[in-house]
Amino acid sequence: MATWNSRGLRGSFLEEMINKTNEIYKENELALIQKIPTPITPINIDSSTKQITLAYFEKKSTVDYIGAVQGIPVCFDAKECNTDTFPMHNIHEHQIEFMRDYKNQDGISFIIIYFTKKELFYYLTFEEIDYYNNRALEGGRKSIRFDELKENHFFNKKGNLLVPYLDMISMELEEKD
Repeated sequence: MATWNSRGLRGSFLEEMINKTNEIYKENELALIQKIPTPITPINIDSSTKQITLAYFEKKSTVDYIGAVQGIPVCFDAKECNTDTFPMHNIHEHQIEFMRDYKNQDGISFIIIYFTKKELFYYLTFEEIDYYNNRALEGGRKSIRFDELKENHFFNKKGNLLVPYLDMISMELEEKD
């Protein structure tokens, strides 16, 4: 069984930014996206702070977010990276399978990577995930180099939207047409 401790909160900054963006999207009736909690069983709880300090994951999680954007089903995960290479082992095989199944049901699957040192967001499409995953499985490079990423998939904060991923979804849909 996998255990959880404070290392599990590494992506909480990015997730908080996405959650605030999702609230704005909901208020403006642009999208309805929900954070999917990972079920855990607490083992140790700090009595003074009432915080969980050790827990077991009850089951494998799928992705961090699921919802709909103007009638289009969307699922995505949020990952942070503090170097210029993103390790493929940060995307678990069961997550890739879920995103593939979701895409096969005419949904959109992607990952938002936040490069913390560069303060840049990247929209990693499922096609890219699949390509880099297959490359790793076939014995090739097991990480994605920053310089391999598509320049037009980087995006920045936009007004009060901290992670304006709808622009990237629109671009992906336009590229398919």
